[in-house]
Amino acid sequence: MKFGKVTDPSAIEYQLPVEPLANRARLDRYELGVGEGRPRIYIGATGWSMKEWVGKWYPDGARTSDYLDHYGAQFNTIELNTTHYRIPTPEMVEKWYAQVPADFRFCPKVPQFISHSRNLGAGDGGLQKFVAALDGLREKMGCAFIQLPPYFGADRLPVLDAFLGRWPRVLPLAVEARHESWFSDPFATEALMDTLARHGTAAVITDVAGRRDVLHGYVTAPRTMIRFVGNGLIESDFTRLAAWARKLREWNLPETFIFPHEPDNVLAPDAAAWLAAHLAELDFAETRGPQPHRGPEQMSLF
Repeated sequence: MKFGKVTDPSAIEYQLPVEPLANRARLDRYELGVGEGRPRIYIGATGWSMKEWVGKWYPDGARTSDYLDHYGAQFNTIELNTTHYRIPTPEMVEKWYAQVPADFRFCPKVPQFISHSRNLGAGDGGLQKFVAALDGLREKMGCAFIQLPPYFGADRLPVLDAFLGRWPRVLPLAVEARHESWFSDPFATEALMDTLARHGTAAVITDVAGRRDVLHGYVTAPRTMIRFVGNGLIESDFTRLAAWARKLREWNLPETFIFPHEPDNVLAPDAAAWLAAHLAELDFAETRGPQPHRGPEQMSLF
């Protein structure tokens, strides 16, 4: 993930943002109440086709055709980027559905021909086809997300508002905004978050070294999606993940989808495994993470 990449990530001061004032009123509506169960935290990577995981996270000799089976045994969600490039066929969706366990949730990315079009796909029927394709995921559908292009600025809020009006409310959605104008002007930020909240849409939070502005900290739905970009398992990766675990305990949302990214995706399971173990120690949420097939490497904050 090149977005927000810096030459020396160890030089960055990593802190979660001050809690936005708007969060308190929204959390009063969204967070779980007494007797409503525990939060569910879904931890995943950005793909399952990683031959580098064979022998550590996948069994020795694992066949490529079985990678999704092994991935589903290790993770309980996935940032499904393949849908960014084409709408999957019903046969493909059915195969995905059958290869993962009952507690697994898919988080498909809205196709590029929609997210990068001038009007976010208004009038061409593409959105309806994409949504129809997701029906096959049934209860294993998690939260779709749309990554707005880097040139999609705050002046285009009406276009986003119209898109959200077309999106079916029953299908969870998260929006990732990247243009600096959404975050350089607090009025633009609040307008974006108010719009997302009005449509019941989550605001993707991206925690990446070189763009601390997109680490906005807003909650706009009964769920959140966090794209965490690590730096090769340096010490700050673990302190940042620990801070997120504490924040999720504080928010107490019904659902969280968190995707630890690491360079070339190779070390993503290591970060995910550490986070899952840390969450288990805090013991406030239902989650699971990968377990190595060979002796785990030492992962510590110190």
